[in-house]
Amino acid sequence: MRRVILAICATAAALFLLLSFKSHTQSGIGPAPVAALATPAPGKGGSAAPGPGGGAATPASGTSAGPSAAGAGSTAAKTVTGPAWPTIYGPVQVQITVKGGKVTAVSAPVYPVGTPRDYEINSYAIPQLNSEALAAGSAKIDSVSGATYTSQGYLASLQSALDKAGIR
Repeated sequence: MRRVILAICATAAALFLLLSFKSHTQSGIGPAPVAALATPAPGKGGSAAPGPGGGAATPASGTSAGPSAAGAGSTAAKTVTGPAWPTIYGPVQVQITVKGGKVTAVSAPVYPVGTPRDYEINSYAIPQLNSEALAAGSAKIDSVSGATYTSQGYLASLQSALDKAGIR
């Protein structure tokens, strides 16, 4: 009889502890998802803070969805934004600035930051992808190990932005 009572009490205590457990994302412990890693293009206002769309950073206000010429000449800088490419962890979107037929700036205003793990992976992967894309001037860059889905979405959005800008 004692064993039965002890087993019931232990089960009830374990069930209570299990149901009262709150994970770190629910209790607010851990780093806040900050999308400042993907800085807006120079001269653009707005913030790159996470938006309500599932923890993904949102594009800065004033960014265009397509090419926008800063002047009338062909050497004027223009900013082109690729589509937000869906991945299983959230969308990834790439924005490029082109001047004189060459890529002069690359950023990712939208990428997954919904969980601390997303933040950790993308705080490493996005700057690396940005610098490689800027150096290559094309979408022929390597994926980042450990950020395969983000890299695939990044490359797809980058290629689309390059196509819109007329760069091969």
